[in-house]
Amino acid sequence: MIPYGRQEIDDADVAAVIEVLRSDWLTTGPKVEQFERDIAHYVGAKHAVAVSSGTAALHAAMYALGITSGDEVIVSSMTFAASANCIVFQEGLPVFADVDPDTLLIDPERVEEKIGPRTKAIVAVDYAGHPCDYDTLGVLAGKYRLKLVADACHSLGAALRSRPVGSLADMSVFSFHPVKHITTGEGGMVTTDDAVFAQRMRRFRNHGIATDHRERQSRGEWFYEMVDLGYNYRITDFQCALGMSQLHKLNEWIDRRQRIAGRYSGAFEDLPGIRPLAVRPQVSHAYHLFVIRVDAKDAGITRDQLFRTLREQGIGANVHYIPVHLHPFYRSRFNTGAGLCPVAEHAYREILSLPVFPGMTDEDVETVIEAVKKAVSS
Repeated sequence: MIPYGRQEIDDADVAAVIEVLRSDWLTTGPKVEQFERDIAHYVGAKHAVAVSSGTAALHAAMYALGITSGDEVIVSSMTFAASANCIVFQEGLPVFADVDPDTLLIDPERVEEKIGPRTKAIVAVDYAGHPCDYDTLGVLAGKYRLKLVADACHSLGAALRSRPVGSLADMSVFSFHPVKHITTGEGGMVTTDDAVFAQRMRRFRNHGIATDHRERQSRGEWFYEMVDLGYNYRITDFQCALGMSQLHKLNEWIDRRQRIAGRYSGAFEDLPGIRPLAVRPQVSHAYHLFVIRVDAKDAGITRDQLFRTLREQGIGANVHYIPVHLHPFYRSRFNTGAGLCPVAEHAYREILSLPVFPGMTDEDVETVIEAVKKAVSS
């Protein structure tokens, strides 16, 4: 099976983890802070806060914003459920905005239509690794006095107008799941230029306690106070050591993803009914996913038929995503349903993710291309 994505682990990664396992600090130690500094430097942000997952990072961002009961947050529907769940965790109301049909990124015009007196923030999702239109979204946020959060879990290493993702919004959220650009096994990070947001998130990841174990030890103190309700969203030092080792290879891996995407795009350019998503000018795409749209009328095959055909040939095609507002939880809890985001709903019936990860060989790429072409031509 050629999976749609997978991690790359080498001897340097293993050695970095072993070194920490033999040290005095397995968690809340120096590697956490070092990894935070490395990520902040890479994306050009003043602060970074490491947590146990991308979902925890989203939750921490909503907490830092002070989202609470009655607050509305506008979010894309074409995303993984966690992008909206984090709002619900804080008892806020997710308001789903439709997407641009060419990129499947949140549409700023649809966002503005959804802004109301209770709106507090916008969560823009960098679907597949393509940065959203942060210039326009930033203008909207300023006009209506909202905070802008980038769900950048797909886009570490991407850039917009030569500005790296991670420095384009009030807070930017990353995931280090094994299929992402770098991995810590499980893990996440929030980057921001706001020191108050960073301080709130550091407390939030540690039960709402004002200091962590390492801080108290360095001061020779035992006393601590819980100043707010938080969670155990801490990440370990050996995870951060793995992340630091992986970060050194990120640019090389992004380049490989882009070259694979270029090969796909060229190969499918004249293939009837198969259309890759658009890439906007002045965007450096991170290609967490390579998504095609399958027009059954022109391709002579439906998305589901192509999915099954590829899987039967050992190609791990996948679908990203069922629009969040169509999930049973959101239908029953928030009375959402079909017709709320028609562009996302139509796209969902056509989209298919093809394998893209740095370890793919040229032969793997050609295998995928030929399988898609054969399925369409037959």
